[in-house]
Amino acid sequence: MSEKPTVEELLAKARKPAEVANKLHKYYKGKMQTMPRCIVRDFNDFAIWYTPGVAEPCRAIQADRDKAYDYTNKWNTIAVVSDGTRVLGLGDIGPEAGMPVMEGKALLFKYLGGVDAVPICLDTKDPDEIIRTVKLLQPSFGGINLEDISSPKCFYILDKLRAEARIPVWHDDQQGTAAVTLAGLINALKIVGKKKENATMAVIGSGAANIAILRLLFADGLKPANTIVVDSKSTLHPGRKDLEQQQKENPYKWALCQTTNPEHRTGGIAEALKGADVCISLAKSGPGVILPEWIKGMAKNSIVFVCANPIPEIWPWDAKEAGARIVATGRSDFPNQVNNSIGFPAIFRGTLDVRAKTITDEMCLAAAHELAQCAEDRGISEDSIAPTMGEWEVFIREAVAVGMKAQEQGVARIKATREELTKQAEAMIKNARESTALLMKEGFIPPAPKD
Repeated sequence: MSEKPTVEELLAKARKPAEVANKLHKYYKGKMQTMPRCIVRDFNDFAIWYTPGVAEPCRAIQADRDKAYDYTNKWNTIAVVSDGTRVLGLGDIGPEAGMPVMEGKALLFKYLGGVDAVPICLDTKDPDEIIRTVKLLQPSFGGINLEDISSPKCFYILDKLRAEARIPVWHDDQQGTAAVTLAGLINALKIVGKKKENATMAVIGSGAANIAILRLLFADGLKPANTIVVDSKSTLHPGRKDLEQQQKENPYKWALCQTTNPEHRTGGIAEALKGADVCISLAKSGPGVILPEWIKGMAKNSIVFVCANPIPEIWPWDAKEAGARIVATGRSDFPNQVNNSIGFPAIFRGTLDVRAKTITDEMCLAAAHELAQCAEDRGISEDSIAPTMGEWEVFIREAVAVGMKAQEQGVARIKATREELTKQAEAMIKNARESTALLMKEGFIPPAPKD
């Protein structure tokens, strides 16, 4: 048996990408660019793509604005919109500083889902201004991915836009993280032989991600009455006068006080974990946020998702030694990475391929169950409960599941068979990967400089 890596070695490994990030970001001057998708045989073609020929598709769209999906790249283009108020683990760093993250998101959308994504960082923190701006952007995009917007305004912005926008709007920190977490939990519960209807949960952290995770888990059959949520102060329960006074600003958190923790259990993380089957934590980076002795107090065959980055709330081996049977983290160098990158590219691929008007919770549930099924089909174990980014066929299956669910719910603008959606998703994702490989091979994307 190999020796456990030291804390210093793990921290060094976590820091390594950051050590080269500045160098490569400056070298490539960003991560995305605009490329033609039409032929340019000679300069005469510009009479087709621009004036005078372009007037004809303009007139067609004027007569029927939905034809923008047929005559422009609206059908495959989304905006990644942020105000830079909650960027990764950095917090409120501002819109300019958030741009590298939004470009990175656009890269993942393209490479993993074949979706063209444009990063747009807004110079406002006003939620109503963000809503207004997104509505103004609707003619140019087929969908909107809200990103790194602080809680609780992110809930208000998403709910308002889902109700009022003509195009699908979603918030990946809410819905994407929730779908992938549910996928992992479905398989983890199968492995330990526990039913979701009976599973007791301790949820550590009450920010946007965990509130959205709970909404999706409850929609899938886990019970609020079997759940205890902990914020930075204590457990959530109706006696929390501080949250009652803040319910106008954060009604979502106050609602959890009313629906979870029926025993009105007080205390902190240790008290919430006592006897729990499942721990889902998206709190502050560790280690030491969750202690081994608290894991020991959980139920037998417990499941522990500790997903803070870059360091989980407790080291996985410490959680296992304390009695956890399955441990997942947000890191790719540990078993069972729970990462929304296996969710959002395919969910938007499926949404765009049927021109869905919105992304419903049921579409996210369909994605989660397809992800879980993909992992089960190739074999699940205590150290492999969810697919990885390297399993590219997963994105095709997930996109198809989303597209089919959108049609079933009546939110799709166009109809397509399962076979048609499969061919479309496969072609788009394959094109994105092979185009990138070709650009690298031919030197249009130059090789990275040597250290």
